[in-house]
Amino acid sequence: MKFTKMQGCGNDYIYVNCFTEKVKNPEELAVKVSDVRFGIGSDGLILIKPDDEADFRMDMYNADGSRGKMCGNGIRCVGKYVYDHGMTDKTQISVNTLSGIKYLDLQVKDGKVVSAKVDMGEPVFEPEKIPVKPDLFRSVSADGALSTGKTEERKSFPNSRIVSEKAEICGEEVEITCVSMGNPHAVIFTEDTENAPVHTLGAKLEKAPFFPEQANIEFCHVINRKEVRMRVWERGSGETWACGTGACATVMACIVNRKTDNEVLVHMNGGDVVISYVPETNTVFMSGPAVTVCEGEFF
Repeated sequence: MKFTKMQGCGNDYIYVNCFTEKVKNPEELAVKVSDVRFGIGSDGLILIKPDDEADFRMDMYNADGSRGKMCGNGIRCVGKYVYDHGMTDKTQISVNTLSGIKYLDLQVKDGKVVSAKVDMGEPVFEPEKIPVKPDLFRSVSADGALSTGKTEERKSFPNSRIVSEKAEICGEEVEITCVSMGNPHAVIFTEDTENAPVHTLGAKLEKAPFFPEQANIEFCHVINRKEVRMRVWERGSGETWACGTGACATVMACIVNRKTDNEVLVHMNGGDVVISYVPETNTVFMSGPAVTVCEGEFF
């Protein structure tokens, strides 16, 4: 099987062109290729396929073989792959995912894609759609609007939200904000991301009983109103160097908690992305790099 290893801010996946290759058991293959000693080493597997509704389709599998709905860093690399390999000559493309069709603007330099801007869609705060079970929390936030600095730009979210709510996990109380960007996220604010309990609390929260489909856990330090630092524990993969949907979820959590403006530079272990929120359309955009690491054949 021919493969390409690509990364967006250090969030790396093995990409297979299913226009020419056949993958019979992607769950098993994802586990094998992700193994750093006996495989290739990655955060998971992404299959690039034809699609009836969009230009391409992206099927994503985590390192443990579980199916992922959406990956912001991964989809930027899909855009780079299809353009660099001559599968399209368009710089604006659509990619279908389990969380819907996403639209990409590709930035090209010397005939190769170097970065991409992705329409990540609308943030979701309704607990049943994230999904999260609010009855297992002590209370659920009831109202609120996005703080944008201008009253006429504020946009109300649904009445039932989990925003800076206290939850109990393994006897420890933690304050979290829950949001979906096509997959479930829980954001925790901290003053020290470098020493945040990513591998302990993050791992516990991922499989907490109030997340029926598990969740990605972000630890965020707000540097100023235009800049944050984030680390992420991804469901099915553990700590990764970056997470595109996690960066979007983190910024949306910052906005609803009135901690940042609507355009924020997010620093992650593997690099930076810019997240922009447009209140008028309730849409989140992400801009960041896409890099090819290597190509080869997996036996």
